[in-house]
Amino acid sequence: MASAESDPEIALNDAITDAPDLVEVLSCVFGIEEPELRTYLLLLDTPDSTVEELSDRLNRDRSTVNRNLATLRQKELVSRKRTPIDGGGNTYEYTATPVTDARELLHDTLDDWTDYAHSRIERLGTSEF
Repeated sequence: MASAESDPEIALNDAITDAPDLVEVLSCVFGIEEPELRTYLLLLDTPDSTVEELSDRLNRDRSTVNRNLATLRQKELVSRKRTPIDGGGNTYEYTATPVTDARELLHDTLDDWTDYAHSRIERLGTSEF
């Protein structure tokens, strides 16, 4: 009996059958893990949220939420607004990029990633690999 290791057709069928879910795609292509996705989705429902508010709602440490927000800001899926506090200091409020804009951004990034992946595959078996 053939196995996926010895039969490329079985391996291909397994890959198609085991298609990645959204979290797996976001992780592989964009470096966005499930906690970042949860933060993004919460921000869609609660724009202009502070780290403290998000931390409470997500039941996560503030430092974890800050890291999630940094990743999302780097990917342009979240924006930050600075508001001065009376007596000094600032507070930051975060808002999710609207879903329609996020989809377009993610599609564009996926297209770029796919082009890059195809170029790497083309190098297979060459001295450039």
